[in-house]
Amino acid sequence: MFHRRRATMAAFLLPAITVYGMFMLYPLARGIYLSMTDSLGGPIAHFVGTDQYRAMADDPKVTAALWHTVLYAAVVVVVQNGLGLLFASMLFRRPRVRKGLSVVLLTPALISPVMAAFIWSYLLAPSGGINALLDLVGLHSLSHVWLGDTSTALYAVAAVNIWMFTGYSCAIFLASYMNLPAELLEAAALDGASGWRRFRSVEWPLLAPALTVNVTLSLIGSLKVFEFPLVLTNGGPAGSTDTLTMLVYRNVFGGGKFAYGVALSVVLLVTVVILSSATSSLLRLRERRI
Repeated sequence: MFHRRRATMAAFLLPAITVYGMFMLYPLARGIYLSMTDSLGGPIAHFVGTDQYRAMADDPKVTAALWHTVLYAAVVVVVQNGLGLLFASMLFRRPRVRKGLSVVLLTPALISPVMAAFIWSYLLAPSGGINALLDLVGLHSLSHVWLGDTSTALYAVAAVNIWMFTGYSCAIFLASYMNLPAELLEAAALDGASGWRRFRSVEWPLLAPALTVNVTLSLIGSLKVFEFPLVLTNGGPAGSTDTLTMLVYRNVFGGGKFAYGVALSVVLLVTVVILSSATSSLLRLRERRI
């Protein structure tokens, strides 16, 4: 009986395992192999071991792109989740406007990232909507070439990412807010806890699972960002918005260094796995302590 059950389970799992192996495991293994060859994208490839990775270690563009990627992810994760939590807290306390504003906040996430990037490329242009608005309210001194200055370009691209997905983070936090035990909130109110004290002592610890989900998702998404820097700046100015995904794209599709680009993608994969796993583990540990 036991063996029959195992055979039945294996029969049901086999199609899923086959699909996963064909579309996930095989491409991963093939990519790792190609990163150790001199392939130009064709059928001819010679094994060269770790030559591509050694060349990568001496490439200043890779070091800069890795720094830009990590900095971009840090800005997006902190600001996006901070704003999402703020909006969720406000909406939780204002049930009359909750549904309408939730839809408004989620709307940007429904737009194609490429379309959103094109829209913001016009808004952030020197004569675009952002500078026009600053001029209109008498803040002409704050007008800036947002995407053309190496000191602001990366943050401007990150701001577009934040604008697009803050509503998504807000929705997850708000769902967690709606599941907070009503009796616990009432007890806190009876004890005189309100405002910041109630948030810090009662709400914040109970929102730990939502924080874990939001931070993990936003970290993975921002580390893999591609559309925003491609459309808004194409990696410029002077490479200040080059990310690892941009280097992969250039080398694989336009630089004539297919194997080098694949090696970069392997490094990107390892970076995403390590950072996201470490962050998720730390946040899960925090949940258990709470």
